[in-house]
Amino acid sequence: MQQSIMAQGADLMLFGMGAVFVFLTLLVFCTRFMSWAVNRFIPEPEQVITPLAPLPSVVNTADSIEPKVLVAIHGAISQHRAKQGL
Repeated sequence: MQQSIMAQGADLMLFGMGAVFVFLTLLVFCTRFMSWAVNRFIPEPEQVITPLAPLPSVVNTADSIEPKVLVAIHGAISQHRAKQGL
């Protein structure tokens, strides 16, 4: 007896989706098993935590910037604001 094309399509879809589901389920279990095995038989060495040295404080005042640089920055900001209509 010949099945209709819709029944054949549904059978193919169910077989394909079932195969994908079984494959992905197997993949998840294999990945979990491998993760467990690696953690059990090859543990990570304990890391020694050393305290960080305090960062040196950097003092940057406007006096340490050259006047030519300040004029250039002011000019660039003025041009940008004029271009933007601010």
